[in-house]
Amino acid sequence: MNVLRSVLILFLFSLTTAMAEPASENSIKELMVVTQMQKLLDGMRDQIDSQFNNAIKQALEGETPSHSQQQAIANMKDKMSALIQGELTWEKLEPMYISLYKESFSEEEVAGMLSFYKTPAGRAVIYKLPVLTQKTMLEIQKIISGITPQMQKIQKDFIAEMKAASK
Repeated sequence: MNVLRSVLILFLFSLTTAMAEPASENSIKELMVVTQMQKLLDGMRDQIDSQFNNAIKQALEGETPSHSQQQAIANMKDKMSALIQGELTWEKLEPMYISLYKESFSEEEVAGMLSFYKTPAGRAVIYKLPVLTQKTMLEIQKIISGITPQMQKIQKDFIAEMKAASK
């Protein structure tokens, strides 16, 4: 009897979950406004630019580029920045976010998130989480920088091993 009851409860739970109303476009848009997703996107583009600058510094391995190399680097950075800025626009990404949120959350879940993000604790998450994420990324970059020589050695050893294996 307990097994039958458990199966019935599980079936009813899955049925109510499957019947949950998907989030509406309006509620998703309100959530995006409340959570300041567009501002977060702007910050993400800045972070990508910063990571790109760090990658260039690592590629230079402490060497100072010549004037013509500096020009080439600046030209490439401008082109990459323009590409990223052009592709990661709110106008292009908002429809994607709406679609993904509709697939992922019910109307009830979005309403719950909206209720939370309108509270002082929710607003604190909105304002502090991006800063926390940025600080976390900086710390992770420090860790990666610290192990970069070891990673390069592993890569060099791999290339040597591959060359030896192909003979």
